[in-house]
Amino acid sequence: MILELPLLVLLVMTAAGAILVKDLVSGVFILGSYSFVLALVWALVGAVDVAFVEAVVGAGLATVFFLLTLSRTEEKDTELRRLPVPKVALIGLPLLALLMLYGAGDLPVFNDPRSPASTHLSPLYLENSVEQTRTPNVVTAILMDYRALDTLVETLVIFTAGIACALLLRNGAR
Repeated sequence: MILELPLLVLLVMTAAGAILVKDLVSGVFILGSYSFVLALVWALVGAVDVAFVEAVVGAGLATVFFLLTLSRTEEKDTELRRLPVPKVALIGLPLLALLMLYGAGDLPVFNDPRSPASTHLSPLYLENSVEQTRTPNVVTAILMDYRALDTLVETLVIFTAGIACALLLRNGAR
């Protein structure tokens, strides 16, 4: 709890800063900071693979691609012109946040050994992964066999985003 609260406060502050800043270059740097803090949060809760992807893609590649894109724009285009916030958003988003907080009460406690994932799914993977997948590494068996379609779709999304960025940033593009 000593590290979690300051990181979450910093996460909220960087998210608010990225939204409220008027200069796009500053917004990109604050957004990169947000991704870095989020990667620290993911690592703190034990999702090191997600933390690694967030650090590489969110804090690294996205920041570089945004800065490259902004370097190709006119100076007058880097200032944000803000529209008024719709009233529906001012009412609907806090209600949605309250609904999500209410629903989070039904989630199992973090690291609960009696949670459904720990009592039903994890033992199945641990006991049968070598026999069913012929892979001695359980993490590899889960990612590349049990969840292969999910991993394939995630890889396709990242590949498509990379191709789109390359097309947008190619020389001579307008």
